[in-house]
This record gives sequence, structure tokens and C-alpha cells, in this order.
Amino acid sequence: MAGLSSYRRWAVLAILAMALPCFAGEVAVLKNGFEIRHERRTVIGTVTRLYVKADKSSFVDVPTAEIDHFEAAADLPVTVAAPARAAAENVRVAVPNVVQNAKPRTIAFPARPVVNLNQVVNDASDRYRLDPDLVNSVIKAESDFHVRAVSPKGAQGLMQLMPGTATGLGVSNTFDPQANVDGGTKYLRELLERYNFDLVKALAAYNAGPERVERFGGVPPYYETRTYVARIVKDFNKKKMAEQKAASAKNPAAASTKTAATSAKPAGNSKLQANSKLQAKTAATTNGEKN
Repeated sequence: MAGLSSYRRWAVLAILAMALPCFAGEVAVLKNGFEIRHERRTVIGTVTRLYVKADKSSFVDVPTAEIDHFEAAADLPVTVAAPARAAAENVRVAVPNVVQNAKPRTIAFPARPVVNLNQVVNDASDRYRLDPDLVNSVIKAESDFHVRAVSPKGAQGLMQLMPGTATGLGVSNTFDPQANVDGGTKYLRELLERYNFDLVKALAAYNAGPERVERFGGVPPYYETRTYVARIVKDFNKKKMAEQKAASAKNPAAASTKTAATSAKPAGNSKLQANSKLQAKTAATTNGEKN
């Protein structure tokens, strides 16, 4: 009976061990061929956090989609159940010196590519025919240009895409600046088309969701959304005012015919109507569209 009780105890411990979100002494093998030695791991949204030290003082965040598989570290014993059980029964287990004195392997991490965010924004803006100043104003309001920003509601990356929205836009890694900006710019373009290029409604839908804009027939009566829209329109118009001022200094005669909030690229003259109640007194313009 005592033997059966002991067996049940170890069976329960084994089940609990399998249910834990992280494991000790593992190697994460990435799809690009690199390996990351870690002591523990846990999944946070679309990212797997690999703790390099057991006390969690050092860790690396890796997109879960980039991990091919996990395997036991070569410098640690693969099977730990037998030593653990023997220790519980006060049986001394001889561990080979090669394991006791083993040192963690040095892993060569590839250098992170330097991302030119201005180029990323310009490319996405050209692709979806939007003013890059408008896209930059949205990014500033959403994440203040923090690539790995995560909101309390779960929005991620530069343009704060929700997981469901990102999936619908084909963005597999929301922390990839290029993919995030491309997806966010595409979504903003879709909203502008949906609301006949009414900038205020499009921005309100970006923040609060199209269903709320439809329900209230315009900007929802939420302080957060109204402040968000006003902040973006104000920042965008400020850029256009500075742009016009610079143009006036170079060519006063030509600049005098332009308004304060026209697009930097004269590819079209479609106006995105701003709401004066939201402190946006000038009109904002996107590229490539007609009134």
C-alpha cells in the first residue's frame, strides 16, 4: 500500500510538471537556425519570453512563430525524474563530473538589422496613397514610436494593432516595424475609404472601432477617442503649417496659393474633413484621391 501511495504521488508530480508554462535547461531552436539556451520560458501573447537565468533577471523575447521547436540542453541531464525520485527517497545519485562542471554554451546572436522608420513609413504611405505625415502622427499618438509597445487592452507595436485586426490584415508579427506599419497604414486607408475620406471619422474608428462610429453616427462620446482624434489632427496640421512656412521662405509667391494643411505630395486634392469641435480648424489632405 505504501508503494502504491508513493507511485500516485510521483504520478501527480509528473502531471503538474507537464502543465507548467516553462521548463528548465532547454534550447529554443529558431527557424533561422539559431539556438537560444534558456532556463525557463513563458508565452506572452504572440511572444515567447526565454529566461536566460533561472532567477528571471535576464530574458529574451522571441516571436513564437519564429521558434521551430524546443529540445533539452546538451549540457544538462535529459532525464530528471529518476534523480528527483531517488533524492526524495534519500538515495544518493552519482552525477558525472562532466555535467557538474559543464558551462553554458556561448550563443552567437545575429545583429539586429537597423530599421529606417522614416523609410518604412514612406514606403507604406506610397503603397496605400496616404500622406506620410498623417501616418507618423498616428504612430506618435498610438505608441510614441515604441516598436514593442503593448497597451493594457492588448494592442501591439507601432500602430497598436489588436491581434484580431492584425490577423485580418495579414500581419503575423506585430513587433516587426515594417509589417506593423504596413498593416496599420492599410487599415487606416480602408477606414478613410469607408467614411468617404472623413479624417475625423476614420481616426475615431481606428481608436474605438467602426461599430461604435456607426452606432453614434460619428465620433463616439468617449473622452479617450475625442482626445485621440484631436491630438492626431492637431499634430498633422502642425506638420503641414511648418511645411508651408518652409515653402514660403523658399518661394513666397508659389507658397501663398497653398493652404496650411495640404499634402506634401500634389498627387490629389481630396480633403479629409476635420471637426472644429475637436480643435481641428483646418482641413487635412491625402494623396491620390478626388473630391
